[in-house]
Amino acid sequence: MDSPNLTVFFLQIAGAAALLIWSVRLMRTGVERAFSAQLRLWLRRSGQSRLLAAITGAASAMALQSSTAVAILTANFVASGGIAVAAGLAILLGADLGSALVAKLLLARQTWLIPVLLLLGVVMFLRGHQKRIRQGGRILIGLALIFVSLDMLRMATAPLTDSTAAVVAMQYLARDTLTAFIIGALFAWLVHSSVAAVLLFVTLVLQGLMPLPAATALILGANLGGAFIAFGLTLAADIDARRTILANLVLRGGGAALTLALLTAFQPPLGWLGPTPAQQAIHLHIAFNLALVVLILPLSGLAARAAQALLRPPARAATLDHLTALDPAALDNPDRALSCATREVIRIGETVEAMLRPMPTLYTTWDETTAEAIANSDRTLRKRHFDTKLYLAQLNRAGLDEERSQRSMDLSTIAANLEAASDAIATTMLGLARRLNTEGVHFSRPGWEEICDFHDRVLANAQLALNVMMTQHPDDARDLVAEKDSIRTLEQQLQRAHLGRLREGLTESIETSNIHQETLRALKQVNTAFTMVAYPILTETGDLLSSRISGRA
Repeated sequence: MDSPNLTVFFLQIAGAAALLIWSVRLMRTGVERAFSAQLRLWLRRSGQSRLLAAITGAASAMALQSSTAVAILTANFVASGGIAVAAGLAILLGADLGSALVAKLLLARQTWLIPVLLLLGVVMFLRGHQKRIRQGGRILIGLALIFVSLDMLRMATAPLTDSTAAVVAMQYLARDTLTAFIIGALFAWLVHSSVAAVLLFVTLVLQGLMPLPAATALILGANLGGAFIAFGLTLAADIDARRTILANLVLRGGGAALTLALLTAFQPPLGWLGPTPAQQAIHLHIAFNLALVVLILPLSGLAARAAQALLRPPARAATLDHLTALDPAALDNPDRALSCATREVIRIGETVEAMLRPMPTLYTTWDETTAEAIANSDRTLRKRHFDTKLYLAQLNRAGLDEERSQRSMDLSTIAANLEAASDAIATTMLGLARRLNTEGVHFSRPGWEEICDFHDRVLANAQLALNVMMTQHPDDARDLVAEKDSIRTLEQQLQRAHLGRLREGLTESIETSNIHQETLRALKQVNTAFTMVAYPILTETGDLLSSRISGRA
């Protein structure tokens, strides 16, 4: 190849790979926006059975096109006490298998499917008025673009089959499988998608460019890289969450390395995996992850205990929790001062979210240390709120223009709402949890499931609100305000369901009736407080009409 053609070739390869990575992310975004509540519900409830957890993890990963997304959701549940470490590991093992299966599905398609998916997807996205229809269109567009990117990749790599240099390079990787393994791991980690990495490698095998030994090493490396993505994203998470992710990393990554070593040492025939090298490569990927599920699932409790021994809680050190972002020296610079106030309000929101997270655990198992920590957080938050009000008042005395004055008022309102949410948690919910422990009563099973589901929905909205505060993204703000109506409707449905159980005479429902209803109301209040974060953004964009989202949302 001459130099200009070589440049064009690399551009084509890079463009096809970029489209593949972006298409996978586009599909995942659509699924998350349309079905996030249902996915969270299924994942959390699946923790009651390890087999069910693995199946749910696999289904969720296939829907999200990502085992990493499932791992992050699972880590959140483990951190809040909603799922045990062993059950969380079962979900992750299932998710790894699900991501392998979805790669197989994406490689099998008909040519006529691309225009059909694009046509349906664009019509649904542009003409759909309901959120799920629009996001369903996004999913179909993403799926079609994955197929387009794979076709682009095949076309771009076709000339390589006649390139001596390319053949030599691929043969070298077939001989040096350790290097191929490392390259596969690094590539999957860099693109943050083991699915995209595996699709790329198998496509190169389909083209006859990559030998099977090189492909198997790269794909096994992608398993290590895929597991490492979640590990890197949860370094600051709760220790139990990190134990779950670490156990999956050791098992998946270590298993991949061991499998490669065995294949290299014994070189067994792989004809039983399929008639072509491409089928053998993708089926080896599936077989490896299926073997992990079959072998490790019965031993997930032992693996969880091993992770607990491997990763111990760090020694408590002096913290800087009481340091404030409110810099008095910034008051002479309004923009800088407002940025300081924004950071402080975000800290307040993070504190409320941290207080909300362990409440279900306190309802089932009272822990005085955790309760005292929540009460202390509430006292600290009250001081932060008071200091923020004073800071903004000082800033306003300097004489702000209309835009900065409105921003200051919005921050003050958000801080006040978040303090109200803190009070609902530290006073109302903490008091109700204490009553459950003191009186020795328990919720009925359906009542408790409803409260846990409702809590998880509110917690997800709190996390979305924190994201909105940082990004100021109108789409996320619209989703947050739409969730306010959904939460109100759901709370009414749950209240009616509870009254129905009272009419049936369920003893547990009668004993805990007041606690049940007050808990639902407190959670709704917390959700409303976080939702108010979105109102200034949507007011500015014109999406908010009479306290409701306008029709074009």
